[in-house]
Amino acid sequence: MDHAKFPKRAVIFDIDGVLIDSYDAHLQSWQQVAKRCDREISEKDFANTFGRTSREIIRQLWENATLSDLDVEAFDQQKEAVFRAIVSAHYPWMDGARELISALSAADFYLAVGSSGPRENVEVLLRQLGATHPIAVAVSGSDVLHGKPHPEVFQRAAEKLKIPAGNCAVIEDAAAGITAANAAGMLSIGLVSTGHERSEYAEADHVVSHLSELSADRIGRWIDASAGV
Repeated sequence: MDHAKFPKRAVIFDIDGVLIDSYDAHLQSWQQVAKRCDREISEKDFANTFGRTSREIIRQLWENATLSDLDVEAFDQQKEAVFRAIVSAHYPWMDGARELISALSAADFYLAVGSSGPRENVEVLLRQLGATHPIAVAVSGSDVLHGKPHPEVFQRAAEKLKIPAGNCAVIEDAAAGITAANAAGMLSIGLVSTGHERSEYAEADHVVSHLSELSADRIGRWIDASAGV
């Protein structure tokens, strides 16, 4: 990777709801583990937590419960292990995800993923992409102190890529992720995914309903326009 040739452009993908249609798998895993703990989580409760780390979600959903840090960690590990078992059995790729990754790579974009999920979940994605995947940087919820809507995930990805924030586009399906991308000074692209309404993406610079609406040329023009090129 030749970092001397600037300006370079980068695309940072959220994973859940952008690269994989993980809505049902996450809902099932939350409900299964909550049941083990004699607790319940409704689909509405689940939908209201999009984009946050599991640790933050647990604290939010059971704010009146007395949970130690060890309790939260154990719940988190169980939930994510169940999730990985579900998606590993049949990886639910979003339509057009692999094609867009390939097109951006061929157009010389730097690529990264920035997820609120744990590192192990990100590694499942990278294994599905194969050994020669073009994702140069992967930042997970395990790598940051603050989950989205804090911009740390995306800031860390841009720093690792050595790409200025203004030359980065973020593709997100959650309002918290859009807020994080904007706070990081990056172009925000909202993808309307399962469980979401288009109205939720009012803060996004651009909104699409399907990944097929995106191309290397279109994203490049949007980044250049946003940067005033």
